[in-house]
Amino acid sequence: MSRVCTNELIKKLGLLNTENMYLNDFLHTWDKTDQELSAIFTVADILEKMRKDNISPKVFDSGLGISLFRDNSTRTRFSFASACNLLGLEVQDLDEGKSQVAHGETVRETANMVSFMADIIGIRDDMYIGKGHTYMKEVADSVEAGHQEGVLEQRPTVVNLQCDVDHPTQSMSDMLHIINTFGGVEKLKGKKIAMTWAYSPSYGKPLSVPQGVIGLMTRFGMDVTLAHPEGYEVMPEVEEIARLNAASSGGSFSKTGSMSEAFEDADIVYPKSWAPFVAMEKRTDLYGQGDQDGINELEKELLAQNAEHKDWECTEELMAKTKNGKALYMHCLPADISGVSCDEGEVAASVFDRYRVPLYKEASYKPYIIAAMIFLSKFKNPADTFQSLLDKSNSRIR
Repeated sequence: MSRVCTNELIKKLGLLNTENMYLNDFLHTWDKTDQELSAIFTVADILEKMRKDNISPKVFDSGLGISLFRDNSTRTRFSFASACNLLGLEVQDLDEGKSQVAHGETVRETANMVSFMADIIGIRDDMYIGKGHTYMKEVADSVEAGHQEGVLEQRPTVVNLQCDVDHPTQSMSDMLHIINTFGGVEKLKGKKIAMTWAYSPSYGKPLSVPQGVIGLMTRFGMDVTLAHPEGYEVMPEVEEIARLNAASSGGSFSKTGSMSEAFEDADIVYPKSWAPFVAMEKRTDLYGQGDQDGINELEKELLAQNAEHKDWECTEELMAKTKNGKALYMHCLPADISGVSCDEGEVAASVFDRYRVPLYKEASYKPYIIAAMIFLSKFKNPADTFQSLLDKSNSRIR
């Protein structure tokens, strides 16, 4: 039965237009067409089913997946490594502290030097507004030039593992979790999702998670509500993308300054802390000036600002306001759990514990989503490639 299902998914993939994904980067979800996003979900499902059926999906005999993490990571780091390994690539971390970057090596030079036998470059650069996405584009342009100039035999593609604007591997994993939870994309129209700010005793969490959510979920006819206290606005250009998406998909995008209002009759809730956009711009300026004292002072100010909104917590009382009191609770993890990881945080321990298994399942889709992004960037006829793998049916465990 599972083999039949895999064949049906391959047929579905063959009907989708993925031509522009071939040898192309994955930086923002809103740069991709509906069919391209559908292809990512479909390939992720095929890969998951093949692994469960003990069929090897290795399409590379050799090659490197280069990972560069400029911020801490657990789930995304291991998901990238798992995705590369699943397809047959070996992972090599680029540790800038051990490279020649400190000696003045340019981005163009570094990008080419690490890419001689690389097929994919995964980058996380989410700390400073206006920097992360710009850096990824510079790396992409550098390897493109290296390939055109004959330095690189192949052009490694770049996957955004989180930047200052979007976190596509996270939002796509979140979306696949929603699709599977509600029984298919066609069941999502009219579902309400509340993307809300929540209190955290730490500061400076990236805006790319809430921005990724509103930038993606509005494409599926869902009613997306963004909730936050005054002063915690996200990038206005991403809000505009969400509005346009909602208008096109037949859904809606709204904003509120009330967590309770956002939770009212919601099918899905996503309470997550993030830093104010204006404050992150200020931090970027201070960073550029090398003003560590200014950064330390800004941190104190933001922690005090956060503390004014400790009531923004996902509690049992708020969950009771959702659709039949049973909304799907989501989080990118790690969550600030009140009484567990901190005294007061984003979510009550009882709520988190009740959703622990679904949360871990939500995270489990990320290796397959990343592998799908890699796969579609490397194979011009992905359905034919999968059919060949299925016909051979080489065992993963022998």
